[in-house]
Amino acid sequence: MIHIYSGETISFDINYKKRKSMGIYIDLYGNIEVQAPKGTPVECVLQLLEEKWDWVQQKSKEMKERMRGPVEKVYDHGESFLYLGNAYPIQIFQDINIKKDHAVLEGEKLHIYVKQLEDEKIKQALKRFYYQQCKALVEKSIQSYQSNFKIKPRSIRISDSSRTWGTCDSNLQLTFNWKLAMAPMKVIDYVVVHEMCHMVHLNHDRSFWRLVGKIIPDYKELENWLALSSWKMTV
Repeated sequence: MIHIYSGETISFDINYKKRKSMGIYIDLYGNIEVQAPKGTPVECVLQLLEEKWDWVQQKSKEMKERMRGPVEKVYDHGESFLYLGNAYPIQIFQDINIKKDHAVLEGEKLHIYVKQLEDEKIKQALKRFYYQQCKALVEKSIQSYQSNFKIKPRSIRISDSSRTWGTCDSNLQLTFNWKLAMAPMKVIDYVVVHEMCHMVHLNHDRSFWRLVGKIIPDYKELENWLALSSWKMTV
């Protein structure tokens, strides 16, 4: 079906099922489905869509963007990069007198200071910023949640792993992906707690997940954020 609201068009399917209330579901391709109790008037379905219109449009757009995959970054004024879940445009400054290329968050922009206006120099300055921020954010999170554990990590390391967000080895060394600095703080906290729980349970058995859930009750939602958003966490 097609519905026009506020000058925008949305395409959706209705699936009548044996259930008590209506729900809106958006699949990985951005397709929209409304599940409704049998006999629900179409007018009620349309009313629900209109009430959730902004959310539906945004989520559908996000899913379609995710399917297209990451767009290659342009290292120029105005290009946006994520930090703590928010997108910040960059502004680049050339200064041959600085000691080291670096980036810093100033107000609503990421200011990047480089000696030479080269894409690779700008990219490395950005990565350095994320490494530093990730280390500080992870350490802050560990301090916040340490009271839940009797043992402490022996060391903390930030890595460039393309496969994991975090790891904990048998020596209690915790390692975290620098791209975590792009995620909201709640997501960072979840990944930190996940790895700290591995200090107690090295595998993913029921005891492990019970401990995770005790400390971070909404951990599944935060896992879902990572699953849906990791494609745009890039430099």
